[in-house]
This record gives sequence, C-alpha cells and structure tokens, in this order.
Amino acid sequence: MLWHLVSQHSGFCLAYLDCKTHVYTVHGPFQDGSVYGKCHSGFFISAKQFQGVCFIMLDAFFTWYENLPGTLIGALALFAVGLVLLIKGGDWFVDSATAIAKRFRVPEIIIGATVVSIGTTLPEVMVSATAAMNQNGAIAYGNAIGSIICNTALIAALTIAIRPAPVNRKAITMPVIFFFVSAAIYLVAAYGFGRFDRWLGIVMLAVFALYMTLTVRQGFKNPVTADAHAQEDTTSSDGSLLLSFAVLVGSAILIAIGADMLESSSVSLAGMAGIPTEVVGVTIVALCTSLPELVTAVTALAKGHGALSLGNIIGANIFNLVLVSGVAVTISPFEVPTGSTLFGQNTSLVLELPLMLAVMALMTLPAVFKKKLFRWQGAALLTIYAAFVLIQVLIALHIL
Repeated sequence: MLWHLVSQHSGFCLAYLDCKTHVYTVHGPFQDGSVYGKCHSGFFISAKQFQGVCFIMLDAFFTWYENLPGTLIGALALFAVGLVLLIKGGDWFVDSATAIAKRFRVPEIIIGATVVSIGTTLPEVMVSATAAMNQNGAIAYGNAIGSIICNTALIAALTIAIRPAPVNRKAITMPVIFFFVSAAIYLVAAYGFGRFDRWLGIVMLAVFALYMTLTVRQGFKNPVTADAHAQEDTTSSDGSLLLSFAVLVGSAILIAIGADMLESSSVSLAGMAGIPTEVVGVTIVALCTSLPELVTAVTALAKGHGALSLGNIIGANIFNLVLVSGVAVTISPFEVPTGSTLFGQNTSLVLELPLMLAVMALMTLPAVFKKKLFRWQGAALLTIYAAFVLIQVLIALHIL
C-alpha cells in the first residue's frame, strides 16, 4: 500500500494505490460518479480523481498546520522555523533585489535607500500585516513600537557604546525630522482617538512615499554619500537575471510564510503562558524581527562605519512607524491594545510610546546639535532597554 488518506468532511473518504496489482482505488463517490480507476502497466487516474486526491492531501496538511500551534512543542517549532524563514528570506530578498537593480544600472545610493532599507524591514512589515489580517492588533502594534525601542536602545546603543562615531548633521537632519513628525501623527491617533483607522494608515503610507522620494532626490544630489553606500555592497551583478527574479519571488514567499508562523506561534505561546499578547509583540517578536538591523549594524561597526549604522537605524525606525504600521492599519484598523497594564494604566500609553520618543531623542538630539555620538549615550540606552525588558517580564508574571 503506497498511501492511505481519510477526510471526513470533504466528500472523499478513502484513496490508495496497491503497489502489487497496480490498481488505484478511490472510494467516493466523485462528482462524475466514478468509483475507481486502474491500469496494469503504469499509473493512470482521471482528472476528477486527481483533483479529489490533491484536495484531500491539502486539507489534511492545512488541518495539521492549523492545529500545530496548539501544543507547546508545535508552537516553539513554528516560532523557530518562522524566525529562520524571516531572516534568510529577508537576506535573500535584499541580495536578489540588489542584483536586479545593479543589472539595470540603478545607482548604489538608490539601492541602499530603497531596496536594502525596505528589505531589512520586510520581516516587521509581514509580521504586522499578517497579525492585522488575523485581527491581532496587539501583535501588529507591539511589533512596530517594540522594534523602534529595540533598534534604538539595544542595537544602536551597542554600536554607540563600543565605538562612538562623528555624525554628518546634514545627512541625518531630514530623517530625524521625518521620524518625529511621523511619531506626532502616531501619538495623535493613540492618545486622541484611541484607535488606528484606515485613513490614518493611508496617511502613513503617503508619508512613507514622500520620505522615499526626498531620500532618492537627496541621493542624486550627494554623490559622496552614494560612494559611501557603494562601499558597503560590492556584490557582483554577473549572475543570471532570471535566477535573481526567481530568488526574489521565492524569498518573498518565505518571508510571508515565516511571518505567518511567527505570528500564530507568538499568539499561541502568549495564551499558553497567560501573558498579554502585547507584551510578546513588543519584546520577543520585536527583537526577532529586528535581527536584520542588528546584522547591518554589526557589519557597519566592524567596517568602521558607525555613522552609517546610525543612519540605517533612524531609517528603519521611520519605516516601522509609517510603512509597517501603515500597511497593518490599512489592511485592518485596530484599537490601541489594552491587554497590558502598569499600575492600572494602559502600558502602551504610559510606557511604550513615551519610551519610544525618549530613546529616539536621547540618540538623535546630541547627534544633531553636537555632530557626534557619545559613549554615555550608548550606556544610558542599554540601561533603559534592560529596565524596559525587566518591566515587561514583571508585567508578564503579574507582579506589576
């Protein structure tokens, strides 16, 4: 017996192939009324029968997949596999998109400002979009805000604490202004309306489009900056264009699958542990989806480009506010999460949003006004992040 499948609700009950007699039997009946098909010198079934068997196999697989997060081992496995798919999918997406852009002679600065920046933010985009489609606004919200806090108070803080670098004020002034303008829009929605409506998502995406347009224009006007970015990626463009397109599509699919796995397993694990979903989103999911930024920051630090790392972090934070949140809110509007409280107050409003602004101000304002970064900034930011994680743990344990 080669295989044996059962489905109780699809209309098809049993299908198998007898390897000795080469008789393929399908007990149905099928829509065309056939009961079985057989051949003596090979393997032949009707199109209707083949469709039925495929339906049974897909039905069995999706049933198994949907039930997998229901167990601790299954949820942990989904989380781990989803994380790997997100990271590797994002890495391959950036590489293939960069190769395609180079084949069409797109300037390096444009590649860095668009393809690479968007590629490293794709994990956050897909996780938040998937969460929004599944009506899990707490994950979508927590992932965006938590990623900004993680990017700033952990990833950027590490590079600043280890090797502070001089800063090009002209290069970071526009991104810093865009971030705080975007944050102001976010704060009005959170504190003023208590929810994120679809029109706000459209506004965020419009801000993202404007930022990208100005960034591209600035790239054309500053060839020196373009050269600096060009040094970061010397990948050859001699590879197959068709292969690059195939990898681009395949990596996007991997990211989508990984995002679905990470989102569903996170919600399941939070439920099993009795932890508010928002806490998981703002800490674990945010940290995991920020790993591409961590890799970029470490690489830039190793090559002595600490200022470049700062620019990447600021850009990623803008993307988290206007692209990640914009896509999620446009797909499915949601309210400000209320599942997590601190001393009886909504954690989102009294801790996470104020902290997001505070750590960004602590990192960027000295850079704008003093034209350099200081080691004490890195130490202070790391201390703040450690305290933030500790508070989230205490909330999860219902101590606070």
